[in-house]
Amino acid sequence: MKYIAGDYDVIVIGAGHAGCEAGLASARMGCKTLVLTMNLDSIAMMPCNPNIGGTAKGHLVREVDALGGEMGVNIDNTFIQSRMLNTSKGPAVHSLRAQADKKAYQDRMKHVMEDTENLYVRQLEAISIDVKDGKVCGVLTKNGAYYNCKAIILTTGTYLKGRIIIGDVSYSGGPNGLFPANDLSQSLLDLGISLRRFKTGTPARINMRSVDFSKMTRQPGDKRIVPFSFISKNIDREQVDCWLTYTTEETQEIIKENIHRSPMYNGSIEGIGPRYCPSIEDKIMRFPDKMRHQIFVEPEGENTLEMYVGGMSSSLPEDVQVKMLRTVIGLENVEILRTAYAIEYDSIDSTQLKPTLEFKNYEGFFSAGQVNGSSGYEEAAAQGIIAGMNAALMVLNKEQVVLTRSDGYIGVLIDDLVTKGTNEPYRMMTSRSEYRLLLRQDNADLRLTPIGYKAGLVSEERWNIFNERKNNIESEFERIKNLQITNKKEVNEFLLSIGSVELRKPISMYELIKRPEVDYFSVAPLDQERPELPYDIGEQLNIMAKYEGYIEKQLEQVGQFRKFEKKLIPEALDYNNIKGLRIEAIQKLSKIRPISIGQASRISGVSPADISVLLIYLEHQYRVNN
Repeated sequence: MKYIAGDYDVIVIGAGHAGCEAGLASARMGCKTLVLTMNLDSIAMMPCNPNIGGTAKGHLVREVDALGGEMGVNIDNTFIQSRMLNTSKGPAVHSLRAQADKKAYQDRMKHVMEDTENLYVRQLEAISIDVKDGKVCGVLTKNGAYYNCKAIILTTGTYLKGRIIIGDVSYSGGPNGLFPANDLSQSLLDLGISLRRFKTGTPARINMRSVDFSKMTRQPGDKRIVPFSFISKNIDREQVDCWLTYTTEETQEIIKENIHRSPMYNGSIEGIGPRYCPSIEDKIMRFPDKMRHQIFVEPEGENTLEMYVGGMSSSLPEDVQVKMLRTVIGLENVEILRTAYAIEYDSIDSTQLKPTLEFKNYEGFFSAGQVNGSSGYEEAAAQGIIAGMNAALMVLNKEQVVLTRSDGYIGVLIDDLVTKGTNEPYRMMTSRSEYRLLLRQDNADLRLTPIGYKAGLVSEERWNIFNERKNNIESEFERIKNLQITNKKEVNEFLLSIGSVELRKPISMYELIKRPEVDYFSVAPLDQERPELPYDIGEQLNIMAKYEGYIEKQLEQVGQFRKFEKKLIPEALDYNNIKGLRIEAIQKLSKIRPISIGQASRISGVSPADISVLLIYLEHQYRVNN
């Protein structure tokens, strides 16, 4: 028996990393928002490694923060170790990674959710989506409560018909021992939404007291802590160590002897797993000549002895897991606290979504996170904030936000999902971005904060901080371009002392720091009028100077890209009426329904010749109608 439990503008189903960002975005933009979660204690839960960021993923977190999201602020307040990755490479691939205190991260995000105006959180299981005349109008819960709404955001993660698999043992279950959501999948199928089965997994958790760290390599945090959030300042915190170790030949032997008991290899697992985060048994079988594999042993928090065994995700039987782990260097006497497992779950075919993350066939119905076929907390949060913004903008009758591939990694992520689709859990990588020199983590605010502010998500406080940083960069850029460094004796002696060469004629400070052996910081003694500025301002100036030519070339490429993105395609266009389009192109274009020529050109199966035919047709239609 159902009863009317309340009226809301936006309802978010799920409170993982996508659900948190979606709910907070909607509420902060002024919409009355309800977040439904299976368990209040699972808000912002990290069922896999409790870390935020990493290669390419750090870019996503910075972009979420730049738009006005919470993930960056939350990890800055709760991390136990911070490291900048890929510092030996160029700035385009520098990525921040932080190990979180798992419980502290959850607790703070839960508190933020509970304390946000317009945001209401309830521990209830959604079992049905109500749609009338192609528009969402409500959500029914297992307790019988029915909530009216104008928009719904699906952020169910890995909960839909979740199935836990450990060797021969399998049972219905959600991540980390929680309940699955078994009823909502049928409601989605009844709406005609296409579902498929994906798989992910997690390693065992072990007791710190049973680890011999003397046999492992210490992995400390960075001395200079770089925050994730552009509004976090001067973080100084004692950090904990992580540890590096390796599997052995004995590890390989045990896995090979028991591979017939692996659900991955005996057909027990139907779902498709992530290619870029394989299980240890998958790595051993795919790379038989590799005698050892890296294993990272990382703490789960300051107030627990649980440690995460990174690189040993597995679904092997529990007895095999014990034997296998005890062959790893330093884990000879290890005690398992939580068994590794695989989880299968329902996810949607992401090509059913618009670039706004709204379902094409249902007004007001949005989807974000792992249910869209992505993997990772960061990918989930990135989709969540866009879905939350756009649901709120729809309710407020304002233009929705579409980030393109030249705007940010979030744009690349969403475009890949909705245009190309994915046959496996999608992971963000720097190589997926054509314009990665422009889409660096250090300039995410310069790219995206104005978009977040225009949408109404970026607060005035954050906007003021952004403008101060932007003005500092611009004014210091102009100053060093106009500051002349002469070729007098003491200047040349200083340059020789830092490994550079003498000046033959005066040049600007800007030209000087273009030299590969010097930078903005090392030539400070030559600049007596240099203002006191944050470290990140100097980093920006270094990048602007040293990569100027490359940046200009990429900006030209973006200009060409945007021409195609601006050529919009009518939503109701019937591709069957366009003579010259190949049958495959008609089928693909009719399914994806791209919003622009740019998006159409990225659809697998649509050739350059098809794009030419489409352009000619649209131009002809424009002339006829005008």
